[in-house]
Amino acid sequence: MRAYGEGHDGSSWEVVMKQARGFGQKKDDQYTSFTELEAHEKRGIDYDFSALDRGSAVAIVAPHGGWIEYGTSQLATAAAGDDFSLYLFEGLKPKRPHRELHIGSEYFDEKQFVQLVTKAQIVIGMHGRADRDDPETIWLRSLGKELRDAIGLALEAADFKAITSGHRLPGEHKNNICNRGIGRAGVQLELPKTLRDALIANAERRVLFSGAVRKAVLEHLGKPGIA
Repeated sequence: MRAYGEGHDGSSWEVVMKQARGFGQKKDDQYTSFTELEAHEKRGIDYDFSALDRGSAVAIVAPHGGWIEYGTSQLATAAAGDDFSLYLFEGLKPKRPHRELHIGSEYFDEKQFVQLVTKAQIVIGMHGRADRDDPETIWLRSLGKELRDAIGLALEAADFKAITSGHRLPGEHKNNICNRGIGRAGVQLELPKTLRDALIANAERRVLFSGAVRKAVLEHLGKPGIA
């Protein structure tokens, strides 16, 4: 078993994070690691996090939950159900600028998060994006193209709009959150703000969303050689 801080190739996560430095991090993000963030922010006041290890092959994570990318905590929790492992990192203050607690997906290195995702076979990340000119479409990003496409089809079957390419967030860097599980090929979902707000307001629609994600993941796990 790998110890905390060890990557899948045996390298330390400190080395892995240094290799990722400069890739994928928003230029205006205030922090580029959890270590930096916790040195300046107060847990329980500015942010909090929780890790629920259910010994599952699947980990659902919302690294920008709470008020950072509102709605992603609730959607991750719904998708996790009562059987998938769950990790939430949450901003606690509404209307705080996004950049102040947002740590890029290639950098996120809080200890309990790393412990949880590196022993899961599949990691599914719930993220939020700005609407821009498209308030409905879910962008799917991943190195795991088979699972990515399966989730996309399941979402479309549940009457959601989803695309797996042609957007600006491919999520193909090896240090991306969704690619740090044992299979090295999870999936990241980017939901626009308007859709997130609608899902939080409509429990029935939220169940359809989480059910579609779960269906695709469980069917994928059932394939030979996956789990």
